[in-house]
Amino acid sequence: MDLAPQTPITPHPRLQTADHTAPRPQTPQAPGSIPARTRRRRLAALAPVAIAGLIVAGLPLSTGTAAAAQPSVCLWAGQAFAPDAAISAGGTNYRCGTQAGQPYWFPTGPTANASTVANPGADSDPAGRFSAGARQPGTTYTDRCVGTQLIDGAADIQQVVATKNGTLVWKPTESISQWNFGTDPRPAPTYRADSSCISGALA
Repeated sequence: MDLAPQTPITPHPRLQTADHTAPRPQTPQAPGSIPARTRRRRLAALAPVAIAGLIVAGLPLSTGTAAAAQPSVCLWAGQAFAPDAAISAGGTNYRCGTQAGQPYWFPTGPTANASTVANPGADSDPAGRFSAGARQPGTTYTDRCVGTQLIDGAADIQQVVATKNGTLVWKPTESISQWNFGTDPRPAPTYRADSSCISGALA
């Protein structure tokens, strides 16, 4: 028995789908260039290494990250000394440390050795020249009044003290007789008189 030829079945247009296996067009690469995907992979791999390097170097990871606090140096006559540095001045040994987070000279005992630092005397504002705790022979800069009586600044040893607002000032601490001058220059007595004291202040 002969079979009639069958008519091929054509799929309905709505059932036809696009061929998703066709390759995506590739952007031409310049000779010697690295594909974008490869570059992204390499950068991702290098990021942890770069961050670790910044941490080891002690650098902040961003401008909003505070750097590790560095130890404060101590000043004596404008010379900077590292933490734990030891010096001698006026018959006393001192060590550089910190007090309330700020540089401070701690006396560590008497000494018969000569001074190892310059001692110009308390002749000007200590800020930027001496850290708190430092001592110097008084000068006319440290003259003061008690009522109408003038107190010669050169009669006392002056110590750098930090006020409540952080300002550094000289304050008398003991008699100048306790300072071993050795070869250090001795400040001259004041040129002022009691008449310089008006209402308890230097005129």
